[in-house]
Amino acid sequence: MAIQWSGLGPELLLRLDRGGGRPLRAQLESGLRDAIRDGRLQPGERLPSSRELARELGVSRGLVQECYVQLLSEGYLDSRAGSATRVAARAYPARGRAEAAGPAAGRAAARPQAVPPRLIADFRSGVPDLGSFPRADWVWAMREACRDVANADLDYGDPRGAAGLREVVAGYLRRVRAAAAGPEELIVCTGFAQGLNLVLRVLYELGVGRVAFEEPGYGADETSTSVRSALLANAQPVRVPVDDLGIDVAALAASGARAVVVTPAHQSPTGVVLAPARRHALVEWASRHDAYIVEDDYDSEFRYDREPVGVLQGIAPDRVFTLGTVSKSLAPAVRLGWVVAPPALAGMVADAKLLSDRGTSGLDQLALAALLRSGRYDRHLRKMRGVYARRRTALIEALGRHAPEVRLTGLAAGFHAVAHLPAAADEDAVVAQARRRGVGLYGMRAFRAVGGDAPPQLVLGFGLVGERAIEAGVAAVADLLR
Repeated sequence: MAIQWSGLGPELLLRLDRGGGRPLRAQLESGLRDAIRDGRLQPGERLPSSRELARELGVSRGLVQECYVQLLSEGYLDSRAGSATRVAARAYPARGRAEAAGPAAGRAAARPQAVPPRLIADFRSGVPDLGSFPRADWVWAMREACRDVANADLDYGDPRGAAGLREVVAGYLRRVRAAAAGPEELIVCTGFAQGLNLVLRVLYELGVGRVAFEEPGYGADETSTSVRSALLANAQPVRVPVDDLGIDVAALAASGARAVVVTPAHQSPTGVVLAPARRHALVEWASRHDAYIVEDDYDSEFRYDREPVGVLQGIAPDRVFTLGTVSKSLAPAVRLGWVVAPPALAGMVADAKLLSDRGTSGLDQLALAALLRSGRYDRHLRKMRGVYARRRTALIEALGRHAPEVRLTGLAAGFHAVAHLPAAADEDAVVAQARRRGVGLYGMRAFRAVGGDAPPQLVLGFGLVGERAIEAGVAAVADLLR
């Protein structure tokens, strides 16, 4: 059956076999998926409405809607409120089509920078469900901010950040994270990287020359950002091991560091929660060595199997810098975060912020403040806890069905887990072979800065991947995991 939609592209041949074989929905999904893969449907191309396509094919509208939802979850389609469903901008034609265009096109497709094949499931960690960003609430909040903003607030403003946002964030942290924070100790920044850079510059001014990082720690991109922040501050980065109880405080003391960057509530990437005894030992280390703790409180909003763990800052506000952002709770594009500094050092962090950029977007700050005050931010978090909890369950169940030998840990919070492969498994080979099957897997090796033997493990993120895609992705690589 040939379909023409709105005169925006060539006719597309979709054949539906009504002879009792494959379900019609499965046929429609595979037909559209194949058309995107081989380039007959180009990135950005508009698809017909579900009503229009159902009428053309002679099927129910619900069947077409279910098909679109599945392809949206797999990343083949994009859809925004008030706009048509389109082929995702990230959906690229297959290599064979480029080669058919001629030798030059084939060579271009084969270059190292060519975009990899579409993934049926991408288990990348550290990124939330971008499609669930509360667009309508953010538009409402921005409208509220623009309506109520005073003329004086449209000036450069306080380098520490808008007073209204600092007050509401401090209240939120006291209520939800058991922080000992007031607006005077809080400095608004543009995310974790800037917050860390500001803190390390202040610490260097105080004579802190060596900064410890967890091992394993931040992923490849994040590691370079964190270590670069340390180097920009003229600090010497060192690595301290993490075990099942969190960072090894004895090894930290032996490292000679006078500052440490930690993820105590949900260690990145192992998912370990810093044990109570280690929490107190870490605070004692800081006090005894005139040292400082930089706490990355990156995904503490999402907990499942245990009560929330309060921030370290709440028990040692004079020794702990707490860094938080909305990159995981809302989206990285919002570019808003904060530093809760020890009271005696908050002014130094504010001065460093002033020298850095004179302040973060005032209107965005006012919008976030409106979102927090209205209760819409809390409502969004409740919704996303449910979304991630269902995906977490889907991952556990899919591995239980297809690869029951694989043990999962680090599931108490956040939206990633650690899969422990058999001892003889080749971590890099599993990742490479999975990619060839259209599944994005990521090894623990990318999170390690120190060489040597380590058990083969995968860091499985479920923030970006839907429940059906989780099932399909695990099934596709089950034999590799076993």
